[in-house]
Amino acid sequence: MKKFAGILTAALILAGCSTDRSKELKVYNWSTYIDETLIEEFEQWYLEQTGEEVHVIYQTFDVLETMLSKIEKGHEDYDVVCPSDYIIERMLQQDLLLPIDTTVFGDTPNYIAANVSPFIKGYFDKIAGNGKNANDYAVGYMWGTTGILYNAKYVTDEEASTWEILHNPKFAGKIFIKDSARDVSSQILFCVRQDDLLNGTVTADGLMLDSSDESLAKVEGWLNDAKQYIAGWEADFGKEQMIMERGWVNVNWSGDSEWAIEEAAEVGVDLRFATPKEGFTIFFDGWVIPKYARNTKAANYWINFLSRQDIAIRNADEIGYVSCIGGQEVLDYFTDDSFDPIDVSYFFGAEADSVRINPVLYPDIEDVNRSAMEHDWGQDTEKLIAMWSRVKGSNANATTVIVIAAVVAVLIFLIVRSRVAASRKKKSHRRK
Repeated sequence: MKKFAGILTAALILAGCSTDRSKELKVYNWSTYIDETLIEEFEQWYLEQTGEEVHVIYQTFDVLETMLSKIEKGHEDYDVVCPSDYIIERMLQQDLLLPIDTTVFGDTPNYIAANVSPFIKGYFDKIAGNGKNANDYAVGYMWGTTGILYNAKYVTDEEASTWEILHNPKFAGKIFIKDSARDVSSQILFCVRQDDLLNGTVTADGLMLDSSDESLAKVEGWLNDAKQYIAGWEADFGKEQMIMERGWVNVNWSGDSEWAIEEAAEVGVDLRFATPKEGFTIFFDGWVIPKYARNTKAANYWINFLSRQDIAIRNADEIGYVSCIGGQEVLDYFTDDSFDPIDVSYFFGAEADSVRINPVLYPDIEDVNRSAMEHDWGQDTEKLIAMWSRVKGSNANATTVIVIAAVVAVLIFLIVRSRVAASRKKKSHRRK
């Protein structure tokens, strides 16, 4: 019996190993971060372009570190994944990525080269990769900014123009902050080292690499001064609190903020979004091919397919964030006469220096010039997490408990309403 069991096990292993992975593409992406109808369309497009069949095995994650851990250990042979900027940086430094290979496209146009905005490529040039250029290993997917979502009935535009709003006792118990050590601390670095920025001692890009004990201590002190006014640290419910007017100020991301602004307008609540004058971060997600990938041809085609302008528009419409794909078709689609003209030439080219487009999703060039991208801090990340835990640790106040209890009912209401409204955008993914 034992001998038979052993033969059966070996047969199953051999059967698994004999799977033709040239006919499978394993994709690992954030949850709710694609127009899912595109998956089947890609399979058909791939057949048309190559004459070969492929079946997409599509899986999702909610925490970047979970995705990274699977790839670091080699336990999963994902062919293409979608990490955020600082994780792309870490993967490059750990030699976990294969280069993008556009030579496999044959007669298929190279949409990557034609359509990815030079603005995105410029930021990817800044990713530290131990001598490797991130543009050779990653292709931008979506991007956004971190700023202040606020209720215009209670908060003036001037009050929302600075991170010091988090120190304003006027808004005590009405402030919600993202429970994200990296994203929040990066913004506060702009505050505690503002003098150095203004006198040129440090650049915004250099500031995002500052993991010194001195700067972290200043950030911790700044946050400790602010936390007496904070109603709660939230992973995803802040925007719902803003819509229900339980919160007036929320540190949030542009994509989620735009979703909240649109939802709030449905119930007569005027929410707005600001990128503070001290500075703020821009973040990116991009497609990469892990070193353990087994179908790199289809992975490259997948990235190329998602770089088509028409596909980028559909994805952006579905998930609410801004595509890294530029081009006239994208610009024309998102031009909206209800907005005041702004300069988005940095993204679409010189002809886009006065375009009516949503400034929450495409900020004006003057705002972009105050921004920087976050970086991986390597081993110093542990210091950041420890500081964050200390700041939050003594802030479990009664307001927070009440909010957590109330949010369940709010979420049920909003989820049901969101599902019924089939034509409305899905909520955007959460950066963790």
